Amino acid sequence: MRNTINLLMALMLGVCALSAAAAEVKVHKGIEFAKPDNFPLTLDIYVPQTGKKSYPVLVIYHGGGWLVNNNSIMNDLSNKIARDGEFVVANMNYRLLVDQGNTVKMNQIIEDVFGGLLWVKDHIAEYGGDPSRIAVTGDSAGGHLTTMILTRGRQLESDGYAGDSLGFKPSYLPAGKTAEQVAKEDGLKVQAAIVSYGAFDLYKAAQGGFESPSNMFWKFGNAEARGLFGNEINVKDHADYYKAVSPIYFVPNASEYKLPPQFVHVGSLDKTTPPESAQHYVDLLKAGKQPVEYKVYPNKNHAYLDNGCNWANSCFDKDAAWPVDDMINFLNKTLKN
Repeated sequence: MRNTINLLMALMLGVCALSAAAAEVKVHKGIEFAKPDNFPLTLDIYVPQTGKKSYPVLVIYHGGGWLVNNNSIMNDLSNKIARDGEFVVANMNYRLLVDQGNTVKMNQIIEDVFGGLLWVKDHIAEYGGDPSRIAVTGDSAGGHLTTMILTRGRQLESDGYAGDSLGFKPSYLPAGKTAEQVAKEDGLKVQAAIVSYGAFDLYKAAQGGFESPSNMFWKFGNAEARGLFGNEINVKDHADYYKAVSPIYFVPNASEYKLPPQFVHVGSLDKTTPPESAQHYVDLLKAGKQPVEYKVYPNKNHAYLDNGCNWANSCFDKDAAWPVDDMINFLNKTLKN
């Protein structure tokens, strides 16, 4: 009888503990931050419920080859980092190439990403986030978008990609400010970044068949393969268009511009964004004397930060624990000191 009572009490305590854990994070869903060409862009904000007046912030950009997924693929990661690390997490959406009748261009995706970060800086204090302590992260395509913030976040122009200089006009701008004013103020500057099995060179990717039906992500997105900038622009005749959205060509020397500390990681078995690609990016950072930490996780494939299990045979519960612990430790070092 006593053993039965003890077992029931243990079960009740376990249920209470699970309920408390579930209540540790409050999620604000579907907040609209911009509406470019009448297309609503939203984010979800995860707020720890541990009673602090302010928390450091992590902004997440999901992967999916710029063709599939939305921010819900990062729900498990967002919740875990908010809960276990005590960070306010902004889990972002952006337009995909297949949106708006398969007409979105790569520069517009980047403009959505830039605009989302500017919105977070303007509004995250309303959710308990500290706008002076912001890190950005993304996996795969989101890793590319993260490094675009770091390397191209000062190439802001009111005419966007229309001029010869191929700048970006963020989809959201702070009230009363132009793109040029935001650039002059270094308005997209962040305090840290995590690049998870990222892509860095769209010029090379386009030469390698990204814009052709052989790229399986077009099929995943139920769309006809086409150029990243429409069928009128091709990589052979317009290399500058592709290089302008490829962060690998814009890694600065620290003497010119100091990038924030970065943590770059990838799985040893990844063939989609292989370790060699990440290593090349890290080598450029080190050559420029930029602060970076790098880790290759043994026996891990692509997309190990996605919810559940996926096409790469990666499962969040099995494969993400070690990387997420390292991510939280890195964020603690860079944002909480």
